[in-house]
Amino acid sequence: MLDDFLIRATLAGIGVALAAAPLGCFVVWRRMAYFGDATSHAAILGIALALALNLSIFAGALVIALIMAITVSTLSDRGFAMDTLLGVMAHSALAIGLVAVSFLQGVRLDLMAYLFGDILAVGKTDIAVIWGGAVLVVALMVYRWGALLTATLSPGLAYSSGIEPKREQLFLTVCLAVVVAVAIKVVGVLLIVALLIIPPAAARPLARTPEGMALWAAVIGVLSAVLGLRMSYIYDTPAGPSIVCVAAGLFVAGLILGRFTVPKAS
Repeated sequence: MLDDFLIRATLAGIGVALAAAPLGCFVVWRRMAYFGDATSHAAILGIALALALNLSIFAGALVIALIMAITVSTLSDRGFAMDTLLGVMAHSALAIGLVAVSFLQGVRLDLMAYLFGDILAVGKTDIAVIWGGAVLVVALMVYRWGALLTATLSPGLAYSSGIEPKREQLFLTVCLAVVVAVAIKVVGVLLIVALLIIPPAAARPLARTPEGMALWAAVIGVLSAVLGLRMSYIYDTPAGPSIVCVAAGLFVAGLILGRFTVPKAS
């Protein structure tokens, strides 16, 4: 079954979509899009270090993404302006990573594949890593859903309920780093945030509850992966960008459909 490259690509796309959906809802609610952008850009530096040290690409991207996310969270708590800090670190990490890759000797690297994804080249090991990360993220999100939601809606209410908002922020940071690491092969570092943001944004007009939004985001993410791959196969377009284009189309469709299916609050 897994000898068919299109089936492997579809499984990989579905795995990433399911991992990104619930996490993406919190990214949207907390307005963390630029935070995710900085984390994903840092993954290029992780790839360079992994290749230089002969380590797993997943491990290198995960470690550097974690370091970037934790560093940003720590510095923002010390009075640094978040938007400025994220802008500096995101583009600096990407530039340093690209320069570091150029110094690697004897290593053939398809940089475009890591920037925009190469889902059609995923192997059985890649699928195992992607689904392992997806199952881990989904399980952790389900386990911490109530605390995360409370900390997102009202830090004051979270404190009174015995929930530490900073701990929940760190938890989201770790999950985000895992999703970035597993999604690199599918959509690349420049499109990961699109897969995190667009499905939840498309789901928002259709949902009445946070849980409903997460479920709709998962459905839209999976449809984006499947239909994007189909579009890529038929029209010979890049797979990663095709997935994001379908997600964008579903976002527009969700806006239109939401006007007619979800009653406005009085």
